[in-house]
Amino acid sequence: MATSDLDQQGLLQPGGFDNSSNDNNEDENDPSAMSLIDHLEELRWRIFKCLIAVAVGVVIAFIFRDWLIHILDAPLPLSANSIGGKEGHKLVMTGLGEAFTVAIKLSIVFGLVFALPVILYQLWAFISPGLYDKEKKHAVPFIVLGLLLFVIGVTLGYFILQFPVSFLINFGAENFTELISANSYFSFVSFFLLLFGAVFELPLVLTFLALIGIVTEHFLKDKRAMAHVGLWAAATIVTPGGDLYSPIFIGVALSLLYEFSILLIHFAVKKDPAETIA
Repeated sequence: MATSDLDQQGLLQPGGFDNSSNDNNEDENDPSAMSLIDHLEELRWRIFKCLIAVAVGVVIAFIFRDWLIHILDAPLPLSANSIGGKEGHKLVMTGLGEAFTVAIKLSIVFGLVFALPVILYQLWAFISPGLYDKEKKHAVPFIVLGLLLFVIGVTLGYFILQFPVSFLINFGAENFTELISANSYFSFVSFFLLLFGAVFELPLVLTFLALIGIVTEHFLKDKRAMAHVGLWAAATIVTPGGDLYSPIFIGVALSLLYEFSILLIHFAVKKDPAETIA
């Protein structure tokens, strides 16, 4: 076949035989195109950065451990650990190294809390390449809102903490001598506060699911009644202690957070035209 014939068919032109190879080269040179190994490598480094932030937070929390212990044992009733008719709520140790173990546990818990800004940023930075530019601009609000919601949740949990603690202490007061160990008390307090902090992240979780297309605003509105029933049931089950106040506070908080999630998705997530028509 003559060269002119090849020219007429366009095979020697820039869009000829080499077209597909050029596309492949463009994909390979595209910085947003990452292989599975690249994603795993990025994930490893982001986890490493989170661990470094947690380690720094643990050190800071350990330095201020006495201040943290003083704040966390405030909700303990004065009648607790009352021996010889003397009122006072100083916790007891039941093991040789319990004081050190408690300090380490509290440092780890608050280290995670202090490192939360870094953790949220690394999470967003990892998933943001798969989002549109319009969705990437939510990075800063995502981190700020996540921190704000967590702080609100922990603060609310701290003021409610007195109800389950008082219930559990007074439940067997007539039959048992109350000696509350530091390990059991601070383990309970840490779980309770982290529970409230995690619960208040519900809007971020639902908004993220909406951003990746798993849920929609219309779906959440359609399942609203069922969701509220499920949230109240979950609040009753996961709440430690047998008092009436804690499940009510958590149930109300979950319902409000669910409605806030719908409002947040309405403004943060681009609507599907088909959903808008529906």
